[in-house]
Amino acid sequence: MTFNNSRKIIRIRIRLFMMTVLFFIYIALAYAFRVIKFPFLGLDDNIWTLIIAFVYIFLLFLPMILNYQYVSFSDEGDSIVIRYFTTGIIGGRKNSLEIKKSNFAGYRTEKKYFGWSKSIILFQKAGQGMAKYPPVHVSALSRSQLSSLFTTLDNYIPKT
Repeated sequence: MTFNNSRKIIRIRIRLFMMTVLFFIYIALAYAFRVIKFPFLGLDDNIWTLIIAFVYIFLLFLPMILNYQYVSFSDEGDSIVIRYFTTGIIGGRKNSLEIKKSNFAGYRTEKKYFGWSKSIILFQKAGQGMAKYPPVHVSALSRSQLSSLFTTLDNYIPKT
């Protein structure tokens, strides 16, 4: 089985771009062209600009706060392969995990921010012990992709 979340990541990038365009349109209409008349709803232009700027900055950094990552998963062949990188304003380093199915030892999930940020930590048999991989943040995966990922990984956990 193979899947990735490229469509959601592209949607996030387009929304970030559109928010930036709308923010600059507001600045132009409110200050350069003076089209928007203040006070608006009882608040002057400085208050509205601060409110809009805080909302814009929060939404701009939200994908980074929730650790949205592009994730590509494949279990075809004799290995489990997960490729991932951080999205958002500042792109992250591209990473890849490849674990032979016979060496796969399991996984653990973690949740932060009331379940909004989810990650998975994979384990591999290594000599006498166990190797732990860095977390892969799966917050940007859809429910069906998460379900497929967990079902597939559960099939490869050794039965003891």
